[in-house]
Amino acid sequence: MSRGGIGVGSSSIVLVFAVLCLTVFSLITYVVAGNDRALIDNESRLVIGFFEADALAEQIVAEILESNSVPENIHGIEVRSRWDWYSDVTVVEFAAPISDVLSIYVRMMLLEDSYDIASWRMINSHDWEYDAGLNIWPGPPGIELDDPIFG
Repeated sequence: MSRGGIGVGSSSIVLVFAVLCLTVFSLITYVVAGNDRALIDNESRLVIGFFEADALAEQIVAEILESNSVPENIHGIEVRSRWDWYSDVTVVEFAAPISDVLSIYVRMMLLEDSYDIASWRMINSHDWEYDAGLNIWPGPPGIELDDPIFG
């Protein structure tokens, strides 16, 4: 005599599989939420740093315009000035730091009775290092890329 229908063992297997799937999906959701949180924290630090650097750059520009001469250091920021013979103006440059690797770079032209902002942009202030360490597979030995095999 055989009993019909699904036995207790197969329903237990389906239940264990469903619990396992829910556990895996909840762990994936937890990891993705943690990564999103880290991304949001980094983005908020960048935005806050940008606006603080922008406000500092505005203060530096205001102090340069109020003074009779261009100081070499304002609020701990190095200010460079030079006379441009071609355009007959004083060029003032400085960089307000946003983070360890980003800065707001400002270049302004001081005219006789006014000024002109030539550049106000975010730049990478981190020293770039060339890395030629790409490990590229050269292909099978004895066959060059200009061989007819490669078309």
